[in-house]
Amino acid sequence: MDKPVPDDIIDKIIEAGAWAPSGMNNQPWKFAVIKDSSLKTKISQLTHYSRIILNANVLIAVFLDNSLSYDRTKDCQAIGACIQNMLLTIHSMGLGAVWLGERLKNKEKVVEMLGGNKGLELMAVIALGYTAEKGGKGIRKAVDEMVIFRK
Repeated sequence: MDKPVPDDIIDKIIEAGAWAPSGMNNQPWKFAVIKDSSLKTKISQLTHYSRIILNANVLIAVFLDNSLSYDRTKDCQAIGACIQNMLLTIHSMGLGAVWLGERLKNKEKVVEMLGGNKGLELMAVIALGYTAEKGGKGIRKAVDEMVIFRK
C-alpha cells in the first residue's frame, strides 16, 4: 500500500529500538530514515531484494557506531535487540516490515550514499510500510529440535 508512514510513527519505532539493552548502556546505534524514491532506487540496485526496497514506504538503515563500541560481540547483540524491538513495534502498530541483511556485502556503498562517516557500519535495513494484504503464518522448528541439553 502506498500510504505514507508519518514521521511521529517512525520516531516511535526508532525510540523502541533505542530502549534495547546494550553493554555499559553505550547505545551503539545510529539510524537513517529513507523516504526519497530516487535514493530508494539507488539502494535497491545493491540487492537481490530490490522489489522489497522499491515497494517499501520507508527504509530505516541501522548502523553500529564504532566510535561508541566497547565490545564488538556485545554491540552486535545490542543492535540485534534494537532491531527486534523495532520490528515488534512495527507489527504492534499494524504495519509490515522486512529485516534486510543481504545488502551488507555493499554496506560501504550504502554508508557513502547516505553521507555517513567511516565510523558507521551498516548492520541492517528495515523496509516498512502499510501492507496491502495480511501476512501469512511463519513456520518454526519444534522445541525438541532446538534444545540440545536439559537436565
